[in-house]
Amino acid sequence: MTTRTPAEQGGRVDGSDDAEPDPENVARTIALRRLTVAPQTRVQLDDAMRRRGVPDDVRHRVLDRFGEVGLIDDAMFARAWVESRHTGRGLAKRALAFELRRRGVEPSVVDRAVSALPAEQEEQTARALVAAKLTSTRTLDPAARTRRLAGMLARKGYPPGLAFRVVREALAEEGIADDQLPETPTSG
Repeated sequence: MTTRTPAEQGGRVDGSDDAEPDPENVARTIALRRLTVAPQTRVQLDDAMRRRGVPDDVRHRVLDRFGEVGLIDDAMFARAWVESRHTGRGLAKRALAFELRRRGVEPSVVDRAVSALPAEQEEQTARALVAAKLTSTRTLDPAARTRRLAGMLARKGYPPGLAFRVVREALAEEGIADDQLPETPTSG
């Protein structure tokens, strides 16, 4: 006859007969584990708890408490996200706003965080991104270089007008005449 542990029998490891874990403990554990790995928004934590079957009232109570003690702060998350993603990946305001909204940050919080990024800094970052890629496009014709570099900026959320202007200026510094480049879009 094999002896089974309480956990193997469906009970709790602590020896109690209560097979159902306390939903509030489950919610706290989920939130703390996720916050230990990386900062999270309230919506991200709520989604994780919902997927694990934590009841609505428990989720809201735990999330409210975590907010009160400063473990969840979507405004701080958004500011840090903007700084990190702009500096690290070169993302523009539009891409940053999209990512924050996708993570459940409220639109007003997104707007404040993204508007803190100065337009001059965004343009400087676009110039640095183009400068970093310019050498690898030298074997291409000017039109293809323009499309490739402007496309790279577009994927990072830069408006077309800014992207094409920065690319044209970088190519002009290399001595490429404006008449060799494709027409610039009028928007952005």
